[in-house]
Amino acid sequence: MTTYDHLIIGGGQVADDASRGIRELDHAASIGILSADQDAPYTRPALSKKLWTDPDFGVDQVPLGTAEDTGAALHLGIEVVGIDRTARTVRTSDGEEFGYGHLLLATGSVPRRLDGPEDDRILVFRSLEDYRRLRDLASTLGPDAPFVVIGGGYIGNELAAALVTNDASTILVHPDEVLLGTKFPRDLAQRYQKLFEDAGVHLVAGRHAERITTAGDAFAVVLEDGTELEAAVVVEGLGATPAVDLARAAGLTVDDGVVVDAHLVTSDPAIWAAGDIAEYPDPILGRTRVEHVDNAREMGRAAGRSMAGDPEPYTHTPFFYSQVLGLRWEAVGTLDSSLETVEDLLDEDRRVVYYLDADERPVGVLLWNVEGARDAARDVLREAPSGRGALIGRIR
Repeated sequence: MTTYDHLIIGGGQVADDASRGIRELDHAASIGILSADQDAPYTRPALSKKLWTDPDFGVDQVPLGTAEDTGAALHLGIEVVGIDRTARTVRTSDGEEFGYGHLLLATGSVPRRLDGPEDDRILVFRSLEDYRRLRDLASTLGPDAPFVVIGGGYIGNELAAALVTNDASTILVHPDEVLLGTKFPRDLAQRYQKLFEDAGVHLVAGRHAERITTAGDAFAVVLEDGTELEAAVVVEGLGATPAVDLARAAGLTVDDGVVVDAHLVTSDPAIWAAGDIAEYPDPILGRTRVEHVDNAREMGRAAGRSMAGDPEPYTHTPFFYSQVLGLRWEAVGTLDSSLETVEDLLDEDRRVVYYLDADERPVGVLLWNVEGARDAARDVLREAPSGRGALIGRIR
């Protein structure tokens, strides 16, 4: 049995940054990474963004160099099925065991799926292999083959934009009346939707897909009213749920995610959790769970440093962002169009939107084509200015 001083379950961004965090404080400890992925850790945002938009950026540029830079031992294509907290061991699906001094759970999320046939032309989009498969289909099927993307969240929107800009016939099924209308004020949502319409995406708005069926050599995406959309390829962007079954089975405290303290330690002092699965105490947002790359990076590094003995708590409030069709927006906190908002128009293409709670305190900040203002947005949420008028001009 191989034993590591620091063992990480999960091979994504968190694992890379945790390994680097460990190495900042401990150059000698052994690090092991057990990953169900077939590829070494890589930058995930590129899978739905830069790999589709930048012809000079290729698949060979997405690996993070984890093993080379940190000396971590990578074990790929491995599924961990159990944790023995008393023995400090983990067990894999093929019966192998690994021991640990400190254990980090970075198991990420499990994508939601519709009922439908098993076929490599029906994809969720979580991995580099998913990107390879979708890119190959987009390049080989031709411009008349319909690609149906289900779900109007960030990943679904980015993939619809990526496909249409690479000459694929693209249909986006989403539940909102206006694309991202539950997040953005109506005028911005309409501007956002027009980007997709002008690019050639066919939008099926206010609809939910219920299942996928086989239709000859293609598929039919069946909507809730019985309407069927023909598809050569289906991409399911229906969100994901935190992969907490392993933690729960081990007896760790789990609520919305694996509950950790300010040092990212679980209810077992030898086990940490970070990334999508970690429910942590954010100094601005309160106890929360965040599924975005900024949180994965910062929390991964903090978890690694904590495992290596760093006494400092995790105090970073993450931002999230999307980039489609020439638009980049960023946000901190809660985006909910049902809340009252204050909009600060910086110029025709740039604005800041503040989302207010019932006490008229800002709980979210949207930065629409505004760069370099994330810290200023955090400051607004941390120390809310008095009165709506004080928000105008606060961020430039």
